[in-house]
Amino acid sequence: MSDELLNATLVSRTDLNPELAVFRVRPNSGPAPEFEPGQFIMIGLPPDPSEEPRGDAEGGDPKKPKLIKRAMSIASPATQRDSLNFYIVLITDGQLTPKLWKVPEGGKLWMDTAPKGKFTLKDVPPDKDLVMVGTGTGLAPYISMLHTYRNAPNRWRRFVIIHGVRYAPDLGYRAELEQMAKEDPRLVYIPLVTREPENSDYKGMRGRIYKAFEGDAYEKIVGAPLDPEQCHVFLCGNPDMVKTMKSNLLERGFKMPANKVPGNIHIEQYW
Repeated sequence: MSDELLNATLVSRTDLNPELAVFRVRPNSGPAPEFEPGQFIMIGLPPDPSEEPRGDAEGGDPKKPKLIKRAMSIASPATQRDSLNFYIVLITDGQLTPKLWKVPEGGKLWMDTAPKGKFTLKDVPPDKDLVMVGTGTGLAPYISMLHTYRNAPNRWRRFVIIHGVRYAPDLGYRAELEQMAKEDPRLVYIPLVTREPENSDYKGMRGRIYKAFEGDAYEKIVGAPLDPEQCHVFLCGNPDMVKTMKSNLLERGFKMPANKVPGNIHIEQYW
């Protein structure tokens, strides 16, 4: 396929474990696209030659080479103008991520020029408690928001990250978030693991995301109640988690956006 379609370069890949990495990608021409923290962008690679790439992945001209494209949440701050960061998990039987893992630093790939998505802080007033709930790489948009706005006065009262994974090594950004939480009392970081061996060095919470909301657990950890008048909750990741948490929050008096009226539940499903 023509290299002209591969309009971006892999600057670096930071491996967090064998199946989890942060990819830094820059456009080959000009600065990175402007975006709102919380948005995503499409990235892609051509199929292997044996897969006979014909036609665009989304239709289009059958004479054009095909690209395997996927939406990836942006993990970098909006102030990082030369490149974009992506927090990506390797899906061993997936179509795109095994190919991404084979791209060397300096290698080429395709990146869209137009970020999309409404999973942002646009409709969230200042001085609220922002409760960011995510599973796996659903952490990515929160990292972007945190690094973009952490020094903005009154953007939030508290920024609570509740991150659920299977094993402790899957807690990407853990060391960074723990250090930031020590330095900034407005940041609360609550990691949870479901399959971490009992005899490991991990000392944090165990169980699914919901454990952080059982009884008075949330208020004890955060130091403030989960109050619909003062909190906006963001849900990103596993659809089952999103569905269950949405139901839980509705019972607590939270509301989804409706009839162009902003709510205080914000949802981004990953598949």
